[in-house]
Amino acid sequence: MELLTYMAKSLVSNPDEVKVKKTERGNTIIFELSVASEDMGKIIGKNGKRAQAIRSIMKAKYLKTGKRVVVDIVG
Repeated sequence: MELLTYMAKSLVSNPDEVKVKKTERGNTIIFELSVASEDMGKIIGKNGKRAQAIRSIMKAKYLKTGKRVVVDIVG
């Protein structure tokens, strides 16, 4: 969770608006990343490349746990 928060805060203009909520459902860990509406484009990136990179890093971090990781970006 700290890694996701750090990555998001380093990409946005309003780091104080970044909030991460972690929920576990069975074999799945769900992270809800909330940023200011004007920072959505910075998190998603061109053609969703930044969002995909963030998801890949989070999946790699939890790979050894054997759990599925989902990162939802909410406005």
